[in-house]
Amino acid sequence: MRVRAVGWLASVVLVASALGAGAAARYTEGPATADGTGRFHEGREIAHVMGWQAAPWLERSEREQEEGTSILLRELDLKPGMVVADIGAGSGYLSRRMAPRVAPGGRVIATDIQPQMLAMLKELAADARYANIEPLQSAATDARLPEGSVDLAIMVDVYHELEFPYETLETLVRGLKPQGRLAFVEYRGEDPDVPIKTLHKMTERQIRREAELHGLTWERTSRRLPWQHLVIFRKR
Repeated sequence: MRVRAVGWLASVVLVASALGAGAAARYTEGPATADGTGRFHEGREIAHVMGWQAAPWLERSEREQEEGTSILLRELDLKPGMVVADIGAGSGYLSRRMAPRVAPGGRVIATDIQPQMLAMLKELAADARYANIEPLQSAATDARLPEGSVDLAIMVDVYHELEFPYETLETLVRGLKPQGRLAFVEYRGEDPDVPIKTLHKMTERQIRREAELHGLTWERTSRRLPWQHLVIFRKR
């Protein structure tokens, strides 16, 4: 575990050095907790990324019961022709549920930073049923979405693990169309009864604090999901 942490820290230092003093000022260092990186943004310790080896957990049979994915899809109000970005799409669990809802004419850009997850997404996109899913390799500081191309970007249990959340959000906002929406889905940090590790949950207050550093305006928060909240912003 220590070898992994040292390697991760070295890569973070290299990226931060390339970004310059501005990035260094946005993050602070401190003692790492069991599930954390020891790097803090706006008072929040950034959690370790869930590795591709845990992809089966994304496809667990209990997920609908625990996360209410069918409720989430209704809350997103997807329409044919929309361009949606599934950020940190992993195995494509949500992508393949959104794809039919934006057809015909719409598409789902499914991004991930891990090559192994991207390989799963490419295999999914090769299925004729999901021909409107477009896998995209993202980077630690850049979602790599085409500028002004996306109606909705969504992160499900992803944002709290981003190594460079400020820089990634900047690129997400740039990728949104005017009045485009950005949706955060995170396990509720306010609720001690949600059986998820603390660093893998976020409060609504913290989400809003970090999102409003960018060109985003809070639109609404849905608490209809069993364990998570859905917090939606619009690009100004």
